[in-house]
Amino acid sequence: MNAPDPRQQATRRTLRRMLFVAVGMFGFGFAMVPFYNVFCDITGLNGKTASGPTQTLEEQPAATDRTVTVEFIANLNQGMPWEFRPEVNKMEVQPGKAYTVRFYAHNGTGREVVAHAVPSVTPGLAAKHFHKTECFCFTEQKFGADEGRWMPVRFMVDPELSDKHNELTLSYTFFDTGARTAAAPKGLEAVHPATQTN
Repeated sequence: MNAPDPRQQATRRTLRRMLFVAVGMFGFGFAMVPFYNVFCDITGLNGKTASGPTQTLEEQPAATDRTVTVEFIANLNQGMPWEFRPEVNKMEVQPGKAYTVRFYAHNGTGREVVAHAVPSVTPGLAAKHFHKTECFCFTEQKFGADEGRWMPVRFMVDPELSDKHNELTLSYTFFDTGARTAAAPKGLEAVHPATQTN
């Protein structure tokens, strides 16, 4: 009976280790998404806002005359031939009071498109203090060819926002979801670009 070749044994051990490392890396990458989401929920570092409306948004009397500057930014996914912009670039708001701002989106693709806006607030640690009761980002938005529309966002800055944060940025990035059906938008003002009014 021949003795096992030491080189073959070493090769098998190396292959087993490489396979173990590959499986471990795949499992780690797969698990990173929920871990990342939990980490961001705890720390607020990525600036994600709630994916649905705040249920208990009641205006509160202002304890001071403090104001916070909220900047609005509209972004488009790369290569998306749309117009997308906020009605105003900045707004001075009092924590505890509700405000409405509108964003205009125009589908320039020449075909029906279903799009979804992803919001983000910076600095990220302030995201949990930015509450929305109405937002076009809560659902997918269906746009006909060459359709333009003003879309409202109703929001309030929580009075518990740290005094260190006097400037916030609310940004949206619009993505073409590639879908062809969506619920008809509710409470949104549909206009043609040639007839839009502020």
